[in-house]
Amino acid sequence: MKKLFQSFRSPLRKPQQHTRTTPEVLNSSQHSLQRSQFSRYAVNIVERLQNAGYQAYLVGGCVRDMMLNITPKDFDVATSATPEQVRAEFRNARIIGRRFKLVHIHFGREIIEVATFRANHPQDDEEEDSNQSSRNESGRILRDNVYGTLEEDAQRRDFTINALYYDPVSERVLDYANGVHDIRNRLIRLIGDPEQRYKEDPVRMLRAVRFAAKLDFGIEKHSAQPIRSLAPMLRDIPSARLFEEVLKLFLSGHAAPTFEMLVDLELFEPLFPASSKALEYNPTYTHTLISNALINTDLRIKQNKPVTPAFLFAALLWPALPAKVLRAQERGMPPIA
Repeated sequence: MKKLFQSFRSPLRKPQQHTRTTPEVLNSSQHSLQRSQFSRYAVNIVERLQNAGYQAYLVGGCVRDMMLNITPKDFDVATSATPEQVRAEFRNARIIGRRFKLVHIHFGREIIEVATFRANHPQDDEEEDSNQSSRNESGRILRDNVYGTLEEDAQRRDFTINALYYDPVSERVLDYANGVHDIRNRLIRLIGDPEQRYKEDPVRMLRAVRFAAKLDFGIEKHSAQPIRSLAPMLRDIPSARLFEEVLKLFLSGHAAPTFEMLVDLELFEPLFPASSKALEYNPTYTHTLISNALINTDLRIKQNKPVTPAFLFAALLWPALPAKVLRAQERGMPPIA
């Protein structure tokens, strides 16, 4: 766990800009990716969109994971085609989402997610079309349907390691943000100004932890620095979205290191305030109980055994129960036999 944090304990300077308008292009001889490794359906979507005159690439986690010799769970496509244009090309396509409009293309049980290139949000409220883009007073993005170019899309990605675009037709990788460099150096680095990017979407703080724990990477120091002060912003995220993010955090097979990082970066408190208070007042019992449950959860996942959210939340919430029972008894509730 020490190496996950050692990269962001030193004094900070202003973060450097890590995106560029002209990408580093890696030809097939300069990377290990092969089109046969990717979902044939995803490759087919890229080919059909390109043949229809659109730009299209495999992007994000599937490219990152392949470079790390990890089998991806999902395959995502980014394209210059709008959701409506994608749907017109594929009869098995369905547009989903309002905050972030996407297209799901169904091939039996496999679903390929297709997203239109996104652009930066207008900083001037007068330029902002509420039907496409909106923010709240703290800067959090409420709607994100401002379409743009490939270069703008790279700037809108959250982390450098997710801003890699693979063209299975030419077998080239486009790297706009030094993502290959950060993969080689095992670093999670935000694109752009970390404080602004976290304010746009506070869930990015949880994603930084999830990727760091999953990939055994460190969080780059400038990307980690604002997290503790901005952690309370998670309280404004809708409960349904936080529930999904918590499942991703703790059902990835890396729940134990994830818990340690969440506590260290003060992200556990806005997610589980009562259990965080128990961790403060009864640290040994609380830490041992949660850690043992999460270690067991990780083991079951590695053994391909079922894990239920009910058990997970019971373990995460149980430490807060004794204090609640004591307060209830002080108000007159009979002792539990």
